[in-house]
Formats: sequence, C-alpha cells, structure tokens
Amino acid sequence: MPTLAQPLSVPDAAHARHSIRAYSPEPIPQASIDTILRETSLAPSAFNLQPWRFVVVTDVAAKQRLAGAAYRQKQVTAAPVVFAIFSDMADTLEHLDQIMRPGASPEQVAGFRKMIAGAFASKTEAEREEWGHEQGFIALGYLLLTATAHGYATSPMSGFDEAAVKQVLELPASARVVALVAMGRAAEEGAPHHRHDLDRIVRKI
Repeated sequence: MPTLAQPLSVPDAAHARHSIRAYSPEPIPQASIDTILRETSLAPSAFNLQPWRFVVVTDVAAKQRLAGAAYRQKQVTAAPVVFAIFSDMADTLEHLDQIMRPGASPEQVAGFRKMIAGAFASKTEAEREEWGHEQGFIALGYLLLTATAHGYATSPMSGFDEAAVKQVLELPASARVVALVAMGRAAEEGAPHHRHDLDRIVRKI
C-alpha cells in the first residue's frame, strides 16, 4: 500500500488492513511516525489514565536483538519500524497531575486523586499492572488502523518472551508489554480477510 496524501477513512482502513510480514526496506519519515503516534494517543482509556507507552525501534542491531526475544519472527527485522507497546501503571499513578485537564480547580484535582485512590487501593500491584495491560490493547487497535489510514502495513505480534523484550528495550520492572507491531511499506499482498458472519458473533436482546 503506498503512502497516502489523504488518509483513509476508518471504514476504508478497516477493510484495507492485513497482517504483513514482508516489507520494503525504505525508511519511514519521522514525521509520519510522529503523526501516527499522535493520532494513536487519542485512544480512550478508563479514567483517562492513558497507561500506554511506546518504544520506536528503527536501529538494525536493536531489531536483531528484539527478534531474538520474539522467536525470530521475520517481520521484526524486515520492517523499517517496530513499535513496542507497553503499559506502566507505576509511572501512570505517580504522575496523575499530567492527566488533569488544564484549568481544573484544586477541588477537582483533589476529587480526581481521591477517586483514583479508591479505584486502585484494593488492587494488588499485579492486579494494577494487569488492568493497565488490558487498557493497552485499546491503543494497539488505534495504532493498527491509524497506520493503515496513512498507507502503511502492519503486523501485530503477541508471540514474544516478555522478560526478554523488557531486557532488550530496557523497560522498567513495572512495565507490561502489550504487543510488538512491525510497520512499513508492504512487499506482499497479505491474505484476504476471512471473518465470521455477524450472526456467529453477535447476539441481540
């Protein structure tokens, strides 16, 4: 799929996206990466906590090391860019001030902090990390559609050794890796969609 001057609509991007494992080696402009990540960051999250973080991997040697942590999936080294999406609830909860909307009153800030404290006080550290990990999949969906809308192919990967990925990317202990996503210009067509009919997956009440 070529880079597009006019991004695809959401329906068109949903129909156009396929998982691609063969990529053209030509680099992706940093401006395009920034645009895709900025639009991905508009994804919603519970309490607007936005617990997701991204590592953009373009260095060839770093991708080689990352491939070793991802069971040598060829798209890790074939794509010019690999995104690592991870959540970090420790960082999120330590910086609640960055989540407050501009102009919030001291009472609103205090109320928000009290609400978040109440929501997470009874959770263990592992439960908080799992909560953030689940939220990260919302950002993953946005990233896949946004990349497609701008003319880039992707391949999301859940097959990796999380501890090894964290070591390669020097992620904090509190991080939970959501997915790796290869991105670039496709060098193959990809398999056609084969999805369930709605009557297989939808129940109306």
